[in-house]
Amino acid sequence: MKTQSLRRECEEMNEAVKKKISIGVEDFKELIDKDGYFVDKTLMIEKLIESNAMVTLFTRPRRFGKTLNQFMIRRFLEDERTRSGERIDNGHLFDGLKIAECGEEILSHRQQYPVIFLSLKSAKQPNFQEAYKKLCGEIAGEFRRHQYLLEGNSLADDQKNIFQKIMTEQADYGEYNDALKFLSECLWQYHGKSAFILIDEYDVPLENAYFRGFYDEMIDFIRSLFESALKTNPYLEKSVITGCLRISKESIFTGLNNLKVDSVLRTEYGDSFGFTESEVEEMLAYYNLQEELTEVKRWYDGYLFNDIEIYNPWSIINYVYDRDHKITQFALPYWSNTSSNSIIREMVGEADQEAKADLETLINGGTIEKPVHEDITYGDIHQSQDNLWNFLFFTGYLKKMSERKDESGESLYLSMAIPNTEIKTIYKNSISYWFEQRMKETDRSPLVRALETGDCEAAENFISEQLFHTISYYDYAENFYHGFMAGLLVNIGGYLVRSNRESGNGRPDIVMQTVQIRKGRVILLELKIAGSIAEMDAACDRGLAQIEEQHYAEPFTTEGYPEVKKYALSFCKKECMVKKSE
Repeated sequence: MKTQSLRRECEEMNEAVKKKISIGVEDFKELIDKDGYFVDKTLMIEKLIESNAMVTLFTRPRRFGKTLNQFMIRRFLEDERTRSGERIDNGHLFDGLKIAECGEEILSHRQQYPVIFLSLKSAKQPNFQEAYKKLCGEIAGEFRRHQYLLEGNSLADDQKNIFQKIMTEQADYGEYNDALKFLSECLWQYHGKSAFILIDEYDVPLENAYFRGFYDEMIDFIRSLFESALKTNPYLEKSVITGCLRISKESIFTGLNNLKVDSVLRTEYGDSFGFTESEVEEMLAYYNLQEELTEVKRWYDGYLFNDIEIYNPWSIINYVYDRDHKITQFALPYWSNTSSNSIIREMVGEADQEAKADLETLINGGTIEKPVHEDITYGDIHQSQDNLWNFLFFTGYLKKMSERKDESGESLYLSMAIPNTEIKTIYKNSISYWFEQRMKETDRSPLVRALETGDCEAAENFISEQLFHTISYYDYAENFYHGFMAGLLVNIGGYLVRSNRESGNGRPDIVMQTVQIRKGRVILLELKIAGSIAEMDAACDRGLAQIEEQHYAEPFTTEGYPEVKKYALSFCKKECMVKKSE
């Protein structure tokens, strides 16, 4: 009945002009003013107003709507002014939205506060000096947005002097450390009200600094900036901070008695970030895509925020846009280009045998159980594999299936799995990339010599060793072994390598042939899967028989190749057997 109702609503909407799907628009005002499609998250503003927390830190994966929500909060609360001090009315932005029905007590807060809005997401420079300069520029931009404070007599001359220095990026290190507190004081003197401080993507400079090698310097600056603005600031009304991780070990938030951390593990705002299933159903119906719900669910669902089922919003928006504009008919891994995906490649490259086994379990649809704690730091990521699993969970690459406490009641263990097909694709691509890089560094000439000379034992030893060190998926299905061998032989010296699994043209699985024919060589490889170690020999015999029965060698001997070698390879998990035709 629900589907039929949505379909009827959709048909009625077809008669009107549909709202635009906006890709990458992060300013709530721009989205609404340009009639963009908006998934209504305004009720989170009510929760924030009623919360007793002075500072709320939201940790969510990248591209889960954190920035849009920050702009939404700002537009609702801010007594916004032009640079000359004229009031900007943004009240219309919330007409018809859920918060408009919350009653006068909540609506009385609309456009009543000075707001400081600072985004740190652009601090991705290669060294501390450039990253620090970028952050100072962002702070200066927020001062320019409040340039009206310089008009009139609300500020003393010395305050105006400091304000001008910060605004023109002429201030010193200490003045930038205190800049947010100083600006909130100036705003209080003008408005007579304490300020909301909104800080978006606070951990981006830290992540960048960690991978670039200046982590300690950036930590010192961010800690000083936050302590001044959030810990010892009498002009602070409330603060909302967003990021991927809770960075606590470095004492960024130490001493904040009223800090509330809202994460994917513990949340009161479970439906405020990402899309719920009903929101996805409504959006698909609006764009006449309601029949695609099953496929969309398989690709982009799977997150669980406080028992609320959540879809990846970035991927949903991109999918609907591409389908509505007839760019593609298929679900694609839209999230694969987000910034933190490089950590997957790092993990795969550095994984020990236990971690490789865990990755295999995950990719083949299983679960793993690991200790999880929220106060992870970038500096600790590589100290243990457990920290890496932590990182993957909080950044959206794993989902919680269940949780338990250990016998002492002190440590939390999560049973985790890969959320959906999109994330599984990211893992597989990372594994493929790692394998390709590893093969480039591996001397594969012993394998070539073994196949050229008929040394089956040397060939199977080499292949088995590579299997032991790789990460398998498809639960050791035939496609895995075929892809593995194709990757093992790619760009191998002296041979053209062709894989015929996809073409089904009556050739063996893999053909290796020299460009030279008259004095050249062809090597045929037929691959088989054995159900057990004991069955590997018989599987090889079936492969050799197939080569002969299908006359795989004849086209090459007819073409003029004087030597055609024929091999059957059987696989069982990470074991390989090689037999040749006599």
